[in-house]
Parts: sequence; C-alpha cells; structure tokens
Amino acid sequence: MKIIGLDVGTKRIGVARADSSVKIAIPQVTIEVDGTEFEQIKRIARIQGASFFVIGLPRNLQGEETAQSRYSREFAKKLKKELKEAKVAFQDESLTSIEAENNLKNRKKPIKKGDIDTEAATLILQDFLENFKENDNFLEEESKIDNMESDKKKPKRKHATLTILIIFFIAGLFGVLIMFMYNGSLTAVAQSDCDNPSFVENEACKIQEIVIENGMSTSDIASALKEKELIQNPLTFQIYTKINDYSDKLQAGIYGFNKTMSVQKIISMMVNGEVIDDSVYITTLPGGTLADFKAILMKNGFSSTEIDEGFLAVQSHPVLATKPPEASLEGYIFGETIEFDKDATVEEITSAFLDELYDFVMKNNLEEKFAERGLSLHDGVILASIIQKESHAQDMKNVASVFYNRLNAGMNLGSDVTASYAVDLVDPGRDVYSDNASVLAIDSCYNTRVNAGLPCGPISNPGIDALLAVAEPTDTPYLYFLTGDDGLMYYGITESDHQSNISAHCQELCNIQL
Repeated sequence: MKIIGLDVGTKRIGVARADSSVKIAIPQVTIEVDGTEFEQIKRIARIQGASFFVIGLPRNLQGEETAQSRYSREFAKKLKKELKEAKVAFQDESLTSIEAENNLKNRKKPIKKGDIDTEAATLILQDFLENFKENDNFLEEESKIDNMESDKKKPKRKHATLTILIIFFIAGLFGVLIMFMYNGSLTAVAQSDCDNPSFVENEACKIQEIVIENGMSTSDIASALKEKELIQNPLTFQIYTKINDYSDKLQAGIYGFNKTMSVQKIISMMVNGEVIDDSVYITTLPGGTLADFKAILMKNGFSSTEIDEGFLAVQSHPVLATKPPEASLEGYIFGETIEFDKDATVEEITSAFLDELYDFVMKNNLEEKFAERGLSLHDGVILASIIQKESHAQDMKNVASVFYNRLNAGMNLGSDVTASYAVDLVDPGRDVYSDNASVLAIDSCYNTRVNAGLPCGPISNPGIDALLAVAEPTDTPYLYFLTGDDGLMYYGITESDHQSNISAHCQELCNIQL
C-alpha cells in the first residue's frame, strides 16, 4: 500500500511517501499553503497511487494537544472532503521539526527553504511505519491514531498490572523533573533590577547586540544567544519556539538583549521585530537628577569612567559660565527627548542637552531677568530646581513669589525637598536618617531648613515652567505654602496661617517619610 506523510504547517506542508511493504519513508516535496495545496496533494496522490495519508499531530511536553494540533485535525477534515476516497491516520509528534533541523545540519549540506518541512514529514511517516501493519484498523478524521499494538492478547495478571503502574509512576516523576528543568531554563540567565540606578552598571544589564539573518534556523539563533550567555539552554529555546508555533515568525534584524531577559521576552521581541534602530533616543525629564541621567547613560552601554570623562569634557559650555568649577552638572540636563547616532559619545550626548537649555535661556532672556532679581544664571537654576520639586506647573509662579519674599525678609527658604536631596546624596536607603526630624536637621549645604539663602547647588533639572517662574514670579504677600492632601496648594502670610492650613488640609501628606 502506498502511503503519503504530511507535516502540516500554516505556511508550508512537508510531503513524504512510502510503500508499506518496504517501510522506508522518502522525502518528496514542500507545498506552499496558498489555496492550491489540496490540488497539489491530489496530484501527488494520483502519481503515487496513494489514498492513505498520515498527518503529524503536534503535542506539547505534557502530551496535550495544541492550537497546531487542532489546525492539523481541521486540515484532515478538509482533505477527506477534497479526496473522498482518502483514509487518514494521525501520528503523534512534538519535536519533529527540531529533530528534522538537526538531521539536516548533521548532513552538512546547505538547508534550503522547505527542507525542514519535508524532513519532518519523513520523520512522521517513518515513525508511523515502525508500528504499521496492513490489517490494522485506523480511526479516521477526528479520531486519534490507533495504538497499533500487536493483536496478540495475553491474559491479565496482577504482577503485570503492578509493573505497568510502577512504570507509569516512574515516567510521571521523570516527566515532572523534565518539566521543572524545562521551565527553569526558560528564565533569565541573571536577575537584576536594571531600572534601578544602583544596578544599571551590573554586567547582566548591559545590552548585547545579536544579528539575526534571513534564513537562520532556530538552532542557529539559539546557538548565537547561548554563545553570548543570553539563554541557559539552546534546546529549550528550540522547544519553546516549536510548541508555540513561533519557528516561522522570528524576524531578521539587529536586536539588543541582556541577561535579565527570559526566553519568552527574547522570542517576543524577535516575533514583534523589536530591532535596534540606528538611532538612539534619550529622554530626560524635568525634576530628574544627575544620578538619573547617569543611569540612562549606563543603560546605553557607557561605563562610569566614560561618563565622568564626558562630563568633564563639556565644562566649557557657555550655559555653564556662572557655574562654580567644583559644582556638578546637576540642574543643567534639560528635560527633552533627543535623537542620537548609536555611536554618539557621552560628551556629544551631554552637550546636546546643555545646548537645549542654552537655547531656552537665550530665547527667553533668562540671564537678564534673573539679574534683575539679583541672581546669576546658576542661582536661577538652583531656585528653579527647588520650585520644580515643590509644586505643579500652575503653582510655580506663586511658589517662586513665596521664596523671593522669604529671601528678602531674611528668612530661610525652609524647603523640605532640599533636605531630602541632601540625605539622598549620603543615605539614599534612609538607614541612618530614618525619620523626618533627622532628615530636616542634616548638616549639609543643601539643607535650607537650617541654612540661610540658596543651597550650594541645584537639586534637580528644572523644566521650562520652573525657570520662567523664577524669571517672572507673581506678586504676592505670602511667606508660606504647602501642598494639601487633595493635591491643591495653600498659602499663608503668617506662621499661624500656615499651621491652620496644615490642620485643615495636610494631615497625611505633611507626615510622609521624606
């Protein structure tokens, strides 16, 4: 009897043939799924004189049918409608494509498109032939393939039943172990919180480029990932792509992966084509700090040494003319999204953000406006950095008025956020400064709760609203302000007004940990 084996996919169908008397499966062709597949199968069946078909039925590692299994069953139904005389049997298979791919690679011949599908069909048919007997009865269409055991029946015995139970028990334990190992090797090679500035310099967070070329097999991709230690087990990668039907969906391109990405994440990025652009977009936000900017640079592959050298190289930028030489770049990294070439240096990236700030300063005559109020550009940036952290955009001009009034009255600015910044520099985990009283009393030139005048430097990168508020504050008599539990700002002229506002509007927010 002539038999045709089919490895049914959504894009291609591998075809093999065999004679039941010889029991050797021979690869035939690959058919594209383009609407003519059934006509082509009919033609092959006529040429071979075959009416019996064996279709691969994929299963996952738990032995359960998958979406691809249902697709194969639906295909079998359609085949029987097209070929009325067709008889169909299903052959269980799970990793046939991976085995086919490995077989072809071992032959050391160039693998052409469709070779894997044809080889897979051959393996499916050969597995079927191993237990096939001409007089066996097979359930068709929606049925499962017959076990094809020998029809020699032996009387049941208790010891045989016990043996079978033991075998199943051992097989179950082995299956659990295999699944444990499989699931474990899907996880990331390393664990690290790469969004945390404290961890971004960790080796595991460094982005590594992987080039996926057209025509690369899942085995080739897995090997490339393993070579850079981005996955734990290449076979697990191949199995996962196979059982989830991703093998034909991995897109070519240049990707950026790190060791904290799981196999699922890596494959998802390749399926969605999340390739590395030739350009790099870097975004900084108003209210961010220099530490945040360093963390962004580290995530883009720069070392601490490169960052320090880059910061040193921009010290002659005109926007820094009034900044004391010993002061850092805190406050000067303008909030913006800028596109860079992927080979841009730290100096080029930092200069671009300084350029944005300088352009804004010049267009809005900020130096002149700050000078009218007795402030240098650096002083204005300092005050704006505090306002940025203390208030929302719509309240910034009023808050600027309060700070000016306090300075003119010889009062301390009394800003909690300056004390909090001072502690962040020396004790970010609040291991020593564990309560608000100790934070507000910290001995630091940044702490305006205990020191008069402006702090010794900016505490954040001010945005345009904060800078304009310093240049053009509203005219108010207020000396106090607070943000209430409802998110609104409340102002007072006297200490008594301020305490009344706290009692009426700030029972929770005024007591949070700084």
